[in-house]
Amino acid sequence: MSKATSKIRCKTRLLQPAAPKGVSWTFLVLPKAASAKLPTRSATSVSGTINGHSFRATLAPDGQGSHWLKVSRRMREGAGAEVGQSVTLEIMPAGKEPEPRVPADLRKALAAAPKARALWSDITPIARRDWILWITSAKRPETRARRIDNACDMLGAGKRRVCCFDRSGIYSKSLGAPKAAAE
Repeated sequence: MSKATSKIRCKTRLLQPAAPKGVSWTFLVLPKAASAKLPTRSATSVSGTINGHSFRATLAPDGQGSHWLKVSRRMREGAGAEVGQSVTLEIMPAGKEPEPRVPADLRKALAAAPKARALWSDITPIARRDWILWITSAKRPETRARRIDNACDMLGAGKRRVCCFDRSGIYSKSLGAPKAAAE
């Protein structure tokens, strides 16, 4: 994989997720050739445009060696695009990774675990994002709760990176783009 040094430009379609029904957001999947120009197969933050409309976001791995982007209603309307239409995407990796939003349940658990909270404050935004992805990729609430407990234990013991987590979703299929609704 090579580092992107210039804008990555591609065309792709806006898709409606099959579930949950009635959501206002859409999504797009980057063509593999465009995704290959990004610095990593895992989540990566970018800035760019959709049909000329500016945005900053984090692309998520699609589990197939590419990335996908959740397109909010505001982004879609700014781009003047509808579901099923082809859009022009121009992106560049962000210069600095933004701070990830910590889910409330993890934030509460960290607040109750001083050693874990101290290490959490000392790791990079990318490492924090990986811990959050590992936790939020759980399919069942019990698994998520167990991962939060384990994260606090591992962080409290000095572990800076989550183990056994496939950041690309290719091997474990724990990450992936939403399934598109039938057109």
